[in-house]
Amino acid sequence: MSEEKKGFFKRLVSGLSKTRDNIVSGIDSIFSGFSSIDDDFYEEIEETLIMGDLGVNTTMEIIENLKAKVKENKIKEPSACKELLISTIKEQMDLGENAYDYEQQTSIVLVIGVNGVGKTTSVGKLAAGLKGQGKKVVLAAADTFRAAAIEQLTEWSNRSGVDIIAQQEGSDPGAVIFDAIQASKARKADVLICDTAGRLHNKKNLMEELKKIDRIIEKEYSGAYRENLVVLDATTGQNALAQAKQFMECTDITGIILTKMDGTAKGGIAVAIQSELGIPVKYIGVGEKIEDLQKFNANDFVDALFDKGTE
Repeated sequence: MSEEKKGFFKRLVSGLSKTRDNIVSGIDSIFSGFSSIDDDFYEEIEETLIMGDLGVNTTMEIIENLKAKVKENKIKEPSACKELLISTIKEQMDLGENAYDYEQQTSIVLVIGVNGVGKTTSVGKLAAGLKGQGKKVVLAAADTFRAAAIEQLTEWSNRSGVDIIAQQEGSDPGAVIFDAIQASKARKADVLICDTAGRLHNKKNLMEELKKIDRIIEKEYSGAYRENLVVLDATTGQNALAQAKQFMECTDITGIILTKMDGTAKGGIAVAIQSELGIPVKYIGVGEKIEDLQKFNANDFVDALFDKGTE
């Protein structure tokens, strides 16, 4: 494991401490407290996972898979189930290779999310990470309705050293994206990242706005690789899952950015989202620093959740 990855793994372990206290300590006491594997044993695990915000459907699948493995391996001791449970959770999150294809080609990334989830900050951190890889990045300040969003993104563009295309507050978001596409083409940018509005109080307006943006991209930048990321706040647990479902009705979501993982006891939501929606969690945020937004790795996540170390 590289030093940078080790550093992030440690932050991930530390960031998941509240979730770990919530889930893992409960599970450990089940493994040590039961002398045999019976219905009560499985029920206790089920309850603990649901309390950790893995969600009912995901938990049921994990329990069913665990039962099958216990039977298959003829396991009698509850303590021998822990590794099986860990591997079952990892399988539940495995959607194949998490794709970051957009990094390898000319691409446009739409970042959507309701106010307060850390959307604009995530755009800034994403831009900084791509710039660090030697990519030419342009930002589009298309969240034109939230007060100070443009100002905040401008600050991030300065910190990251990338170009920004912005208009006045209240401008038409589609017009901002149109201008940003022209600028990206003229400047031969590798990645155009668009900070878009994500107000859900009126879904019809949001859907119309996203459709309009889609039409502009299709017409003006049809050759670019499309990535639509929705930013969710891990501290909201099952609400984050509900938000993701609503955004899926509005546009084709290709990935999730899960923020504020360090402040929540509901980190199990990462498992639920990936398992129930079939959409990969692509980035995870565990702090305020630019480098605290990293690519998501299901193995590392589950190992950090159970504090299995960096070996």
